[in-house]
Amino acid sequence: MKVRENLAISDTGFVFDPTSGDSFSLNPIATDLMNLLKNSTSMEDIKFYFVNKYEVSESTVEKDVIDFISVLKQHGLTESEDEN
Repeated sequence: MKVRENLAISDTGFVFDPTSGDSFSLNPIATDLMNLLKNSTSMEDIKFYFVNKYEVSESTVEKDVIDFISVLKQHGLTESEDEN
């Protein structure tokens, strides 16, 4: 899973969807995650990143990532791996 290529994501956590015109504000952790997902980072690498940066458990990171992806899907901000 990755976020749609055409999304604009600022360093401050502002996300703009040019397709719908919708915009979203993310906190710093969600901004990090959004950028990792935009770069097609694997779940293992995402867990490694957050476990080391924030000293949380892998299971907590995995649950939070799955929850975040679910929200992204609800807003139509994801694409499947085989889409270009």
